[in-house]
Amino acid sequence: MKEAMLYEKQEENKVRCNLCAHRCVIDDQKRGVCGVRENEDGTLYALAYGKVIARHVDPIEKKPLYHFWPGSFIYSIALPGCNFRCEWCQNADISQMPRERGVIAGQEISPDVIVDSAQQTRCRGMAYTYTDPTIFFEYAYDVARLARDKDLKNIFVTNGYMTADMLDLFGPYLDAANVDLKSFRDDVYRRHIGGRLQPVLDSLQKMKEIGIWLEVTTLVVPGVNDDPDELRDIAQFVAQALGPETPWHISRFFPSYRKTDVPPTAIFTIQEAQQIGREAGLRYVYAGNVAGETSTTCHQCGRALIQRSGYRIIGNDIDEVGCCSYCGAPVAGVGLAA
Repeated sequence: MKEAMLYEKQEENKVRCNLCAHRCVIDDQKRGVCGVRENEDGTLYALAYGKVIARHVDPIEKKPLYHFWPGSFIYSIALPGCNFRCEWCQNADISQMPRERGVIAGQEISPDVIVDSAQQTRCRGMAYTYTDPTIFFEYAYDVARLARDKDLKNIFVTNGYMTADMLDLFGPYLDAANVDLKSFRDDVYRRHIGGRLQPVLDSLQKMKEIGIWLEVTTLVVPGVNDDPDELRDIAQFVAQALGPETPWHISRFFPSYRKTDVPPTAIFTIQEAQQIGREAGLRYVYAGNVAGETSTTCHQCGRALIQRSGYRIIGNDIDEVGCCSYCGAPVAGVGLAA
Protein backbone atom coordinates (compact mmCIF):
# COMPACT_ATOMS: atom_id res chain seq x y z
CA MET A 1 0.00 0.00 0.00
CA LYS A 2 1.38 3.37 -1.04
CA GLU A 3 0.23 6.44 0.85
CA ALA A 4 -1.00 9.06 -1.59
CA MET A 5 0.50 12.50 -2.00
CA LEU A 6 -1.40 15.78 -2.25
CA TYR A 7 -4.24 15.22 0.20
CA GLU A 8 -5.37 16.69 3.49
CA LYS A 9 -7.05 15.09 6.47
CA GLN A 10 -10.45 16.34 7.59
CA GLU A 11 -12.89 15.70 10.42
CA GLU A 12 -14.60 12.33 10.94
CA ASN A 13 -11.79 10.45 9.16
CA LYS A 14 -12.55 12.12 5.85
CA VAL A 15 -9.83 13.27 3.46
CA ARG A 16 -9.74 15.77 0.62
CA CYS A 17 -7.69 14.70 -2.40
CA ASN A 18 -5.93 17.66 -4.05
CA LEU A 19 -4.48 15.77 -7.00
CA CYS A 20 -7.06 16.49 -9.69
CA ALA A 21 -9.67 19.16 -10.21
CA HIS A 22 -12.47 17.03 -8.73
CA ARG A 23 -10.84 17.58 -5.32
CA CYS A 24 -12.86 14.67 -3.96
CA VAL A 25 -13.84 14.66 -0.30
CA ILE A 26 -13.66 10.94 0.49
CA ASP A 27 -15.35 9.24 3.41
CA ASP A 28 -13.59 6.52 5.38
CA GLN A 29 -13.41 3.23 3.40
CA LYS A 30 -14.49 4.95 0.20
CA ARG A 31 -12.72 5.83 -3.06
CA GLY A 32 -12.52 8.96 -5.16
CA VAL A 33 -13.98 9.48 -8.62
CA CYS A 34 -10.94 7.84 -10.22
CA GLY A 35 -11.58 4.56 -8.39
CA VAL A 36 -7.93 4.08 -7.43
CA ARG A 37 -7.49 6.36 -4.40
CA GLU A 38 -9.01 5.04 -1.17
CA ASN A 39 -9.43 6.48 2.30
CA GLU A 40 -8.58 3.99 5.04
CA ASP A 41 -8.98 5.33 8.56
CA GLY A 42 -8.16 8.88 7.49
CA THR A 43 -5.15 8.01 5.32
CA LEU A 44 -5.42 8.19 1.53
CA TYR A 45 -3.79 5.39 -0.43
CA ALA A 46 -2.83 5.13 -4.11
CA LEU A 47 -4.18 1.65 -4.80
CA ALA A 48 -2.80 1.35 -8.34
CA TYR A 49 0.80 2.19 -7.44
CA GLY A 50 3.18 -0.07 -9.38
CA LYS A 51 0.39 -1.97 -11.18
CA VAL A 52 1.41 -1.43 -14.79
CA ILE A 53 -1.50 -2.38 -17.04
CA ALA A 54 0.19 -1.49 -20.35
CA ARG A 55 3.70 -0.72 -21.59
CA HIS A 56 4.92 -0.35 -25.15
CA VAL A 57 7.65 1.25 -27.22
CA ASP A 58 5.89 3.82 -29.45
CA PRO A 59 6.91 6.36 -32.04
CA ILE A 60 6.65 9.73 -30.36
CA GLU A 61 4.37 10.88 -33.19
CA LYS A 62 1.75 8.41 -31.90
CA LYS A 63 1.20 10.43 -28.71
CA PRO A 64 0.76 12.65 -30.83
CA LEU A 65 3.81 14.89 -30.48
CA TYR A 66 5.11 16.21 -33.80
CA HIS A 67 7.39 18.97 -32.53
CA PHE A 68 9.22 17.20 -29.70
CA TRP A 69 12.14 15.03 -30.79
CA PRO A 70 10.37 13.87 -33.98
CA GLY A 71 11.33 10.42 -35.21
CA SER A 72 12.32 9.19 -31.77
CA PHE A 73 10.78 6.38 -29.73
CA ILE A 74 9.17 6.71 -26.34
CA TYR A 75 8.57 4.12 -23.61
CA SER A 76 4.85 4.31 -22.85
CA ILE A 77 3.25 3.10 -19.64
CA ALA A 78 -0.20 3.12 -18.04
CA LEU A 79 -1.79 2.15 -14.77
CA PRO A 80 -5.54 1.45 -14.47
CA GLY A 81 -8.16 4.11 -13.76
CA CYS A 82 -9.18 7.59 -14.89
CA ASN A 83 -10.77 10.72 -13.43
CA PHE A 84 -13.01 11.09 -16.52
CA ARG A 85 -15.67 8.82 -18.03
CA CYS A 86 -15.63 9.90 -21.67
CA GLU A 87 -18.40 8.15 -23.57
CA TRP A 88 -16.05 7.54 -26.53
CA CYS A 89 -12.99 6.34 -24.60
CA GLN A 90 -10.61 4.31 -26.77
CA ASN A 91 -9.08 2.59 -23.72
CA ALA A 92 -12.20 2.05 -21.60
CA ASP A 93 -11.18 -1.52 -20.77
CA ILE A 94 -8.33 -0.22 -18.61
CA SER A 95 -9.37 3.35 -17.82
CA GLN A 96 -12.83 2.42 -16.50
CA MET A 97 -11.86 -0.93 -14.99
CA PRO A 98 -11.67 0.22 -11.34
CA ARG A 99 -14.96 2.13 -11.53
CA GLU A 100 -17.05 -0.34 -13.53
CA ARG A 101 -15.60 -3.66 -12.41
CA GLY A 102 -14.06 -2.78 -9.06
CA VAL A 103 -10.78 -4.29 -10.29
CA ILE A 104 -7.31 -2.74 -10.15
CA ALA A 105 -5.25 -5.09 -12.28
CA GLY A 106 -1.70 -4.85 -13.55
CA GLN A 107 1.78 -6.30 -13.29
CA GLU A 108 3.80 -5.20 -10.29
CA ILE A 109 6.85 -3.41 -11.71
CA SER A 110 9.15 -1.12 -9.77
CA PRO A 111 10.06 2.33 -11.15
CA ASP A 112 13.72 1.41 -11.65
CA VAL A 113 12.79 -1.57 -13.83
CA ILE A 114 10.63 0.68 -16.01
CA VAL A 115 13.46 3.18 -16.47
CA ASP A 116 15.95 0.40 -17.20
CA SER A 117 13.58 -0.96 -19.86
CA ALA A 118 13.36 2.46 -21.49
CA GLN A 119 17.13 2.65 -21.66
CA GLN A 120 17.52 -0.87 -22.99
CA THR A 121 15.08 -0.16 -25.81
CA ARG A 122 16.95 3.08 -26.63
CA CYS A 123 13.95 5.28 -26.07
CA ARG A 124 14.23 9.05 -25.85
CA GLY A 125 12.14 9.03 -22.68
CA MET A 126 8.97 8.05 -20.85
CA ALA A 127 5.36 8.69 -21.82
CA TYR A 128 2.66 8.39 -19.17
CA THR A 129 -0.37 7.66 -21.32
CA TYR A 130 -3.28 5.38 -22.40
CA THR A 131 -5.21 6.11 -19.18
CA ASP A 132 -4.66 9.47 -17.51
CA PRO A 133 -1.31 9.88 -15.74
CA THR A 134 -2.70 12.27 -13.15
CA ILE A 135 -4.44 9.43 -11.34
CA PHE A 136 -1.22 7.42 -11.08
CA PHE A 137 0.73 10.48 -10.03
CA GLU A 138 2.84 8.90 -7.29
CA TYR A 139 4.17 6.17 -9.57
CA ALA A 140 4.74 8.56 -12.49
CA TYR A 141 6.54 10.92 -10.11
CA ASP A 142 8.90 8.21 -8.90
CA VAL A 143 9.59 7.02 -12.44
CA ALA A 144 10.06 10.57 -13.75
CA ARG A 145 12.69 11.46 -11.17
CA LEU A 146 14.69 8.34 -11.99
CA ALA A 147 14.25 9.00 -15.70
CA ARG A 148 15.57 12.55 -15.35
CA ASP A 149 18.71 11.19 -13.64
CA LYS A 150 19.25 8.99 -16.72
CA ASP A 151 18.76 11.92 -19.13
CA LEU A 152 15.40 10.56 -20.31
CA LYS A 153 12.53 12.91 -21.19
CA ASN A 154 9.13 12.79 -19.46
CA ILE A 155 5.89 13.24 -21.36
CA PHE A 156 2.26 13.40 -20.23
CA VAL A 157 -0.59 12.46 -22.54
CA THR A 158 -3.42 13.80 -20.43
CA ASN A 159 -6.92 15.22 -20.17
CA GLY A 160 -5.46 18.18 -18.29
CA TYR A 161 -7.73 17.75 -15.25
CA MET A 162 -5.03 18.17 -12.62
CA THR A 163 -4.56 20.82 -9.95
CA ALA A 164 -1.96 23.57 -9.91
CA ASP A 165 -0.55 21.84 -6.80
CA MET A 166 0.12 18.73 -8.86
CA LEU A 167 1.80 20.70 -11.66
CA ASP A 168 3.94 22.60 -9.18
CA LEU A 169 5.27 19.29 -7.88
CA PHE A 170 5.63 17.42 -11.19
CA GLY A 171 6.49 20.39 -13.39
CA PRO A 172 10.27 20.34 -12.81
CA TYR A 173 10.38 16.80 -14.24
CA LEU A 174 7.88 17.21 -17.08
CA ASP A 175 9.35 18.06 -20.48
CA ALA A 176 6.33 17.88 -22.78
CA ALA A 177 2.61 17.17 -22.80
CA ASN A 178 -0.16 16.51 -25.25
CA VAL A 179 -3.39 17.69 -23.65
CA ASP A 180 -6.86 16.68 -24.84
CA LEU A 181 -9.02 19.77 -25.13
CA LYS A 182 -12.15 17.75 -25.68
CA SER A 183 -14.63 20.57 -26.09
CA PHE A 184 -15.02 24.29 -25.48
CA ARG A 185 -18.44 23.92 -23.87
CA ASP A 186 -18.81 23.25 -20.15
CA ASP A 187 -22.07 21.36 -20.66
CA VAL A 188 -20.28 18.87 -22.94
CA TYR A 189 -17.69 18.25 -20.24
CA ARG A 190 -20.41 17.75 -17.63
CA ARG A 191 -22.74 15.55 -19.72
CA HIS A 192 -20.36 13.39 -21.75
CA ILE A 193 -17.04 13.47 -19.91
CA GLY A 194 -17.66 13.88 -16.19
CA GLY A 195 -15.73 17.07 -15.54
CA ARG A 196 -15.62 20.81 -16.21
CA LEU A 197 -13.95 22.90 -18.88
CA GLN A 198 -12.23 25.65 -16.87
CA PRO A 199 -9.75 23.44 -14.97
CA VAL A 200 -8.47 22.08 -18.30
CA LEU A 201 -7.95 25.61 -19.63
CA ASP A 202 -6.19 26.54 -16.41
CA SER A 203 -3.85 23.54 -16.68
CA LEU A 204 -3.01 24.33 -20.29
CA GLN A 205 -2.09 27.89 -19.43
CA LYS A 206 -0.03 26.87 -16.41
CA MET A 207 1.91 24.27 -18.41
CA LYS A 208 2.72 26.93 -20.96
CA GLU A 209 3.81 29.37 -18.25
CA ILE A 210 6.22 26.94 -16.60
CA GLY A 211 7.89 26.02 -19.89
CA ILE A 212 6.51 22.58 -20.72
CA TRP A 213 6.44 21.93 -24.49
CA LEU A 214 2.74 21.73 -25.28
CA GLU A 215 0.63 20.23 -28.05
CA VAL A 216 -3.18 20.08 -28.02
CA THR A 217 -5.52 17.40 -29.38
CA THR A 218 -9.25 17.63 -30.06
CA LEU A 219 -11.15 14.49 -31.02
CA VAL A 220 -14.05 15.72 -33.15
CA VAL A 221 -17.16 13.72 -32.26
CA PRO A 222 -20.22 14.15 -34.54
CA GLY A 223 -23.09 15.83 -32.75
CA VAL A 224 -20.99 16.55 -29.66
CA ASN A 225 -18.24 19.06 -30.45
CA ASP A 226 -18.20 19.36 -34.25
CA ASP A 227 -19.99 22.71 -34.55
CA PRO A 228 -17.74 25.15 -36.46
CA ASP A 229 -18.32 27.88 -33.88
CA GLU A 230 -17.03 25.62 -31.11
CA LEU A 231 -14.03 24.52 -33.16
CA ARG A 232 -13.32 28.19 -33.83
CA ASP A 233 -13.44 28.91 -30.09
CA ILE A 234 -10.91 26.13 -29.46
CA ALA A 235 -8.58 27.36 -32.20
CA GLN A 236 -8.74 30.95 -30.95
CA PHE A 237 -8.02 29.87 -27.38
CA VAL A 238 -4.99 27.85 -28.47
CA ALA A 239 -3.68 30.69 -30.65
CA GLN A 240 -4.27 33.48 -28.15
CA ALA A 241 -3.75 31.83 -24.75
CA LEU A 242 -1.04 29.32 -25.68
CA GLY A 243 0.50 30.93 -28.74
CA PRO A 244 0.21 30.47 -32.52
CA GLU A 245 3.23 28.15 -32.45
CA THR A 246 1.27 25.55 -30.42
CA PRO A 247 0.45 22.50 -32.58
CA TRP A 248 -3.23 21.55 -32.75
CA HIS A 249 -4.09 17.94 -33.64
CA ILE A 250 -7.65 17.46 -34.87
CA SER A 251 -8.53 13.78 -34.71
CA ARG A 252 -11.24 11.84 -36.46
CA PHE A 253 -13.65 9.93 -34.21
CA PHE A 254 -14.47 6.26 -34.75
CA PRO A 255 -17.28 4.46 -32.86
CA SER A 256 -16.19 3.06 -29.48
CA TYR A 257 -17.29 2.35 -25.91
CA ARG A 258 -20.71 3.99 -25.39
CA LYS A 259 -20.73 5.85 -28.70
CA THR A 260 -20.99 2.90 -31.06
CA ASP A 261 -24.15 4.33 -32.64
CA VAL A 262 -22.36 7.49 -33.81
CA PRO A 263 -20.76 7.43 -37.29
CA PRO A 264 -17.09 8.29 -37.88
CA THR A 265 -16.30 11.95 -38.30
CA ALA A 266 -16.64 13.06 -41.90
CA ILE A 267 -13.35 13.86 -43.62
CA PHE A 268 -14.63 17.26 -44.72
CA THR A 269 -15.33 18.13 -41.05
CA ILE A 270 -11.68 17.50 -40.21
CA GLN A 271 -10.59 19.54 -43.23
CA GLU A 272 -12.92 22.36 -42.22
CA ALA A 273 -11.46 22.29 -38.69
CA GLN A 274 -7.94 22.52 -40.14
CA GLN A 275 -8.94 25.60 -42.09
CA ILE A 276 -10.53 27.11 -38.99
CA GLY A 277 -7.27 26.57 -37.14
CA ARG A 278 -5.23 28.26 -39.84
CA GLU A 279 -7.63 31.20 -40.00
CA ALA A 280 -7.22 31.61 -36.22
CA GLY A 281 -3.49 32.06 -36.80
CA LEU A 282 -2.23 28.62 -35.79
CA ARG A 283 0.96 27.68 -37.62
CA TYR A 284 0.77 23.92 -37.21
CA VAL A 285 -2.59 22.16 -37.60
CA TYR A 286 -2.61 18.39 -38.08
CA ALA A 287 -5.30 15.88 -39.04
CA GLY A 288 -5.32 12.74 -36.89
CA ASN A 289 -6.80 9.32 -37.74
CA VAL A 290 -6.87 10.42 -41.38
CA ALA A 291 -4.70 8.84 -44.07
CA GLY A 292 -2.59 11.31 -45.98
CA GLU A 293 -0.36 14.28 -45.39
CA THR A 294 1.08 14.73 -41.90
CA SER A 295 4.13 16.79 -42.79
CA THR A 296 5.30 19.74 -40.74
CA THR A 297 5.42 22.76 -43.04
CA CYS A 298 7.17 26.10 -42.69
CA HIS A 299 4.70 28.76 -41.57
CA GLN A 300 6.56 31.35 -43.64
CA CYS A 301 7.41 29.77 -47.00
CA GLY A 302 5.02 26.78 -46.92
CA ARG A 303 7.68 24.15 -47.72
CA ALA A 304 7.33 20.66 -46.23
CA LEU A 305 10.11 20.41 -43.64
CA ILE A 306 9.48 17.18 -41.73
CA GLN A 307 7.97 14.68 -44.14
CA ARG A 308 6.12 11.75 -42.62
CA SER A 309 4.67 8.47 -43.83
CA GLY A 310 2.34 7.46 -41.03
CA TYR A 311 4.48 7.74 -37.92
CA ARG A 312 7.76 7.37 -39.84
CA ILE A 313 10.02 10.31 -40.71
CA ILE A 314 11.07 10.13 -44.38
CA GLY A 315 12.72 13.54 -44.67
CA ASN A 316 13.82 16.46 -42.51
CA ASP A 317 14.80 19.89 -43.81
CA ILE A 318 15.14 21.68 -40.49
CA ASP A 319 18.67 22.95 -39.89
CA GLU A 320 20.82 22.50 -36.80
CA VAL A 321 19.49 25.65 -35.13
CA GLY A 322 15.83 24.69 -35.63
CA CYS A 323 15.04 26.82 -38.68
CA CYS A 324 13.64 26.19 -42.13
CA SER A 325 16.55 25.30 -44.40
CA TYR A 326 14.85 27.12 -47.30
CA CYS A 327 13.89 30.52 -45.87
CA GLY A 328 15.45 30.55 -42.40
CA ALA A 329 12.20 30.97 -40.46
CA PRO A 330 12.31 29.45 -36.95
CA VAL A 331 10.27 26.28 -36.42
CA ALA A 332 8.74 25.89 -32.97
CA GLY A 333 9.62 22.75 -31.05
CA VAL A 334 12.33 20.77 -29.27
CA GLY A 335 14.95 18.53 -30.90
CA LEU A 336 13.66 19.15 -34.43
CA ALA A 337 16.87 18.95 -36.46
CA ALA A 338 17.59 15.71 -38.27
